[in-house]
Amino acid sequence: MQATTLPRDENARLDKLARRRARAKLGFLMHAAIYAAVNIGLIALSLSTGRHWALFPLLGWGVGLLAHGLSVWVFAPGGNFMESMVQRERAKLVSKSEPW
Repeated sequence: MQATTLPRDENARLDKLARRRARAKLGFLMHAAIYAAVNIGLIALSLSTGRHWALFPLLGWGVGLLAHGLSVWVFAPGGNFMESMVQRERAKLVSKSEPW
């Protein structure tokens, strides 16, 4: 279905969701770029001192970056995974509300 054939409120809702998802993806990409730049510097500093301490911030921050990536790319509102979960929950609620 093309965007021009959608009702105005549906088109506005999709536009709002698309902008929200685009901002989230841009935020993740900025986070990943800063992570790479800072950790390259920390690794260089770590190697120059002869100690390998840079592994700790690399791993710690990496866990946070992974969580951020999952929230943006896997569990984002309107995403395939999230939509399939919503459909399953909706089906369960409908089946529970049907009188037998």
